Amino acid sequence: MISESMRNTVRAKGLGALMKGAGLVTRFIPIPQPTLLVGPGSSARLGQAIAGFGHRKILIVTDSIISKLGLLKGLTDALTAGGAHFVVFDEITADAPIPLIQKGIDFYGEHDCDAIVAFGGGSSMDASKAIAVAVSNPKPLNQLAGYLKGLRAPVKIYAVPTTAGTGSEVTVAAVISDPVNHKKLVIVDPRMVPKMAALDPELMTGLPPHITAATGIDALTHAIEAFVGNWTTSYSDGMALSAVGLIFENLRTAYTDGKNLEAREKMSLASTYAGFAFTRANVGYVHAIAHQFGGLYHTPHGLANAIMLPFVLKYSHSAIVGRLALLAVAARVGTPGEDDEVLAQKFLDAVDQLNHDLGIPTFLAALKESDIPALAKAACHEAHTGYPVPRYMSQQECEDLIRKALPPKVAPAKPAPTKAAPAKKGKKA
Repeated sequence: MISESMRNTVRAKGLGALMKGAGLVTRFIPIPQPTLLVGPGSSARLGQAIAGFGHRKILIVTDSIISKLGLLKGLTDALTAGGAHFVVFDEITADAPIPLIQKGIDFYGEHDCDAIVAFGGGSSMDASKAIAVAVSNPKPLNQLAGYLKGLRAPVKIYAVPTTAGTGSEVTVAAVISDPVNHKKLVIVDPRMVPKMAALDPELMTGLPPHITAATGIDALTHAIEAFVGNWTTSYSDGMALSAVGLIFENLRTAYTDGKNLEAREKMSLASTYAGFAFTRANVGYVHAIAHQFGGLYHTPHGLANAIMLPFVLKYSHSAIVGRLALLAVAARVGTPGEDDEVLAQKFLDAVDQLNHDLGIPTFLAALKESDIPALAKAACHEAHTGYPVPRYMSQQECEDLIRKALPPKVAPAKPAPTKAAPAKKGKKA
């Protein structure tokens, strides 16, 4: 009788071979790269460029907070000065839910637009990409999820990220949420990559520290998972290592001194480099699990990645010692020439320390034991059908891994001691 562990080994080898074969195919798929404008004021320079492209009307997709804070002003002033017409759709919320995206699609059509500027964090970027695909391929959004489900090319997109985390300004994917089924859906199409993007650190100086932390670790996760997976190329490796170095050098500064333009600019570059890396080399179990947390609990994606990254790295450790050693050198927590095992452990420790310094929790407060089997099943399905993970895990192993993120049990408070009632004195005879 074949044991469960042997079945898992055979299955893992089969999946590994399949994913490696898929990796050989994907490296020949052309992925466009946007023209990047970098530095303070680059969002206004992007507006100047777009105004010269002769669009009929531009849809700016963002959220209400960005709109109220006036962060659009540099871009919109430049568009107006250049004679360009635009409208603003500022209703995007966290997770880019399908009903709001559909509203954005309708808004695009009502105003006769012919291009999109994605302005904001990951949700605005993902919503913009989904709108761009759906406008050209009018069918339900859940039918566009997957690889190259749109026959016609998406409308042109330009991007202005306001967080340094998702790298969505250079990626081929959009992650949207299905609030009815509590799932995240991924739309993948290389034609969704924006034509131009502005990395403007001035737009990031007002980010709260906890968002700076979570989005920064999101970028770190992109770089690490791209570097340790089985679809690596010399290009993706170079981008991933550069991103890791920049993040370890600048994220703590951006977190503690949010007005530091140099740290903000370098973090925005790190996010973009990590985006280039995982667009070519893909991600792994951290993302597969984080997507389930986001779908069920609406956990911010960066925070979910940050919580799970140390657990997944420790699970994968035995299969990626050499790669972890190279990451340690890139992060400047070790030096070339040290033993690989020593360097690998130094990197794992450095990730733990970075999370600690940024106030990242070691557990997910919303996580429930009863949800874990379904979360693990969905995460394994996502990872095993699309990600080149370096070490496969069974559903049970995935459940055990997720269980590490359960919130600590709080012991019930002991009841206060009650004072004994004084004994009644008997009557004298």
